[in-house]
Order: sequence, then structure tokens, then C-alpha cells
Amino acid sequence: MTAPSDSVLVVDDDADLLRLLDMRLRSAGFRPVLAGTAEQALARLAVARPRAVITDLRMPGMDGQALFERIHAADPSLPVIILTAHGTIPDAVAAAQRGVFGYLTKPFESSELLDLLRRAVGESGAGRPEARGGGGLGGIVTASPLMIALLDEVALVGASQANVLIQGESGTGKEMLARAVHEASARRDGPFVAINCAAIPEALLESELFGHVKGAFTGADAPRKGLFQAAQGGTVFLDEIGDMPLPLQAKLLRVLQEREVRPLGSQQSIAVDVRIVSATHRDLETLIASQAFREDLYYRLNVVNLHIPPLRERREDIAALAQHFVNTLSAKHGRHVIGFAPDAMESLMRFDWPGNVRQLMNVVEQCCALCTTVRIPAALVARALRNKPVEILSYAEAKDRFERDYLIQLMKITAGQVAEAARLAQRNRTEFYRLLQKHGLSPALFKQSD
Repeated sequence: MTAPSDSVLVVDDDADLLRLLDMRLRSAGFRPVLAGTAEQALARLAVARPRAVITDLRMPGMDGQALFERIHAADPSLPVIILTAHGTIPDAVAAAQRGVFGYLTKPFESSELLDLLRRAVGESGAGRPEARGGGGLGGIVTASPLMIALLDEVALVGASQANVLIQGESGTGKEMLARAVHEASARRDGPFVAINCAAIPEALLESELFGHVKGAFTGADAPRKGLFQAAQGGTVFLDEIGDMPLPLQAKLLRVLQEREVRPLGSQQSIAVDVRIVSATHRDLETLIASQAFREDLYYRLNVVNLHIPPLRERREDIAALAQHFVNTLSAKHGRHVIGFAPDAMESLMRFDWPGNVRQLMNVVEQCCALCTTVRIPAALVARALRNKPVEILSYAEAKDRFERDYLIQLMKITAGQVAEAARLAQRNRTEFYRLLQKHGLSPALFKQSD
């Protein structure tokens, strides 16, 4: 479950003020989520992520400052506004230094709070996509609080010129996130140029990146601009940067330091104005330890680090993405498909998705290509997955299965000796016999197999 895109968590132990804030925010177009204590607020945050938090400072139990520190530790990009009747200028300065977005002293004007709130929402959530839409920044479709928080960070990062390193498993959508960084930046009207460092042979990669002059190598019949020049005023996305050869890493480092490139075979350098966003599914620190990746380049690229979670950690996205892919892919294959049968969607939700979003898109495309009904049936999903979905058991079923497997393991270890097995399980022999009978296990079976 996710909060509406305009939800605001409001925390105050004064019920009258809480009702007043509720009315003021609703009239301004927000959707307040109310909490009477900081503890209630943390529970609300565990269920859904709002656009911003407004909290009183003085409350029984956990106060507003402690609440802010809990929020800030878990989600630094979520803006928090603190209200207090005890505010002073030093308090406000100290709060701002700790990362509080705003600090208002009671009594305050409604317009003052709303202006502050709109600034908070604008800075933290600009361009956030709706869960059921066709995608916002970078075309990303999401219903996941993890991804919404990540896109909030993207909106903040976009306003800077810092280089960004995106890390995550293959197929999670690192290029789409890179596009989101580009679209959130002042460079959005400039080009976005992407290159996969693992997909181009080492001999050609330098020319692709930096260009070449005529005659630089056999077959270089004309000069050619590299991707850095093509991205002038925009963003260069270096995908799978961990696979870049060491000699080229040194040349890339020089580009980052000097802000200029030298085409292959040229004696002249050309100034470039680009932002670097790079991505990898590999552990760069491990590569540094094995001297397969330059540490100085790592720190140049990793000014801001964004981690995109795998699909299995954001299962809320499976249904939203699957429906989005149906909408876009069914027409491609000339099919009139409007969605999934309930048991087919359940199969998608249970699957572990080792190939992440890319695998989900491939599965949906195969289903759309073969589907002859308006809703994709479970049989087509099972065929496309070719793997047994993750089995979700009830608590009673899981407990029963564990108990049976545990008993089998003990009986194998003791070769069917019930007294010894009962001793290892720290249960009396009579109780242990009852457990064996419950699961239809005979000690003789294990004695025979020994």
C-alpha cells in the first residue's frame, strides 16, 4: 500500500489543533493522515510514505525532535516541518542544521504553513510518478514506498551537478533511473547519451566515448565525434562501468578531472560540459581490492550513490508493472488483452524474479504474444516463467512442514533410535512418539535405511 501522492502526515497531541490542521490542509488540496502521538506516526509511516510530515515539538512520550531523528535516519529525503509554541531563533537554526525542513512557532498563519509545505513537497517530490500512471521521471512506473523514496532522492540529486553512481542487480531499471536523474536536472533539455561499457569491444570503446580523427586507425575514413561530445550540455550514462578496461578507466578519470576529451589520434583536446551518471551490478569495492577498478575513479563517480532495489523487495510494483507492460505490449502483438486472470496475477506475485523488471517484461510480452483471451490465464504465465513460483504457505502449514522435516532429520541422525532423538530434541520419549505418529513416521523406516 502506498500513500496518495499528495498525502501529508500530521502529528499533534492536541486534538483540536489536529482537526484544524486537517481542515486547512484539505481545503488546500492535500490529504492529511492524522496521528495523535509520535508512536502512532511511526506506525503510519511503516504502512505508507507521505509527501511530508508536520509534527508538534512538545508531545508526551516521544517528542517531535525524537520523531524527526527516527524519520531522518530511515528516510533522509522525507521533509519534516516542526511546529512549536516554544520556538526561538537558536532552536530554529539548530533544527535546520540537523536537517529539519522547516520550523514554525505557534501561533502561525495558515498561509505561512501552506507555503512552507508546498516548498517541501516541491523540493522532495517533484516529478514523482503515480503508481497507476504511465510513468513519471524516466518513465518509471511504481507503487512501492522504496521506489517513491528513491525518486524523491532523484529529484533532490537532479538539482545538483554531482556525478551519480547507480547500483543494483541486472534488470532492475538502472538506465531508467539514470534518465530520471537527467529529467530532474537543469540539463533536461540537453541530450541523454547512454553506452553499455560491457557490450562494446575494448578496441572500439575509446573511440565510441571520445571520438577519433580521420586516419586514427584502419577504417577511420572520416572524423567522428564521441559520445562525450554528442552529450554536450546534457548527461552521459555509462552503464556497467565495472566492466570498463583499466587503461580506459585512466583516460575517463582524466576527462572527469580536466573536463575535456582528446579524440583518438588527435593532439588537441576538446572541452566538454556533461554530467556523468554511471551504473553497475558489480561490487566496485571488491573490484578495487582486486585492482580491477581504480579507487580514484570510484570516488569521482560515486559522489552520490543511489541503490535501486530488486523487484522481490518491492512486490507492490509487480502488479503495476505487469499491467503497464500489458497496456504497451498487447497492441504490439495485435492482441486485445486487458489484464491477467486472478490466479495468473497471483503466480506473478509469488515468483521471486531473479531477472527483475526486465524478466517481468519478457514474461508479459510472451504472454501477450500467445494469449487468445482478454485476460492472460495462469497456464500462460506458468509456461513463460518455466520455474516453480515461490510457494507461500500459511503459518500452520509452514510450522507443520518444519516439524516433519525436523523429525525426519533427527531420526536419520539417530538411525531410528527414538530415545536418542528425543534427547536431542529435549522432549520426553512419550511426547516424541506422539509427534512421530502425528506425521506418520515409523522408527522402523529409519532403522531399515541405516
